[in-house]
Amino acid sequence: MRLFVYGSLRRGRSNHAELAGASFIRSLATAPRCALVERDGYPALVPGCSAVEGELYAVTYEHLARLDAFEGSGYVRAKVTLADGSAALAYWLAGEAR
Repeated sequence: MRLFVYGSLRRGRSNHAELAGASFIRSLATAPRCALVERDGYPALVPGCSAVEGELYAVTYEHLARLDAFEGSGYVRAKVTLADGSAALAYWLAGEAR
């Protein structure tokens, strides 16, 4: 599966270790249908009209289970459309995923 990350999970950021074993695919942005807001000091993806920069990874079900626990109840995993027209999973602010 493919996972789009945009905040502290990106390379060189504070929580990147949570993606240990995942394969980096490339940097890219979302389609211009998103925005970032701050939640408890961290960015959170919400619907909007901007393109959000991030990174794309190949992940396993085990990665997703670990990340679900890490993200907690404040975020939900759902589809996001990327700038190239393809889709990936991403963590959205709970209650905001499209």
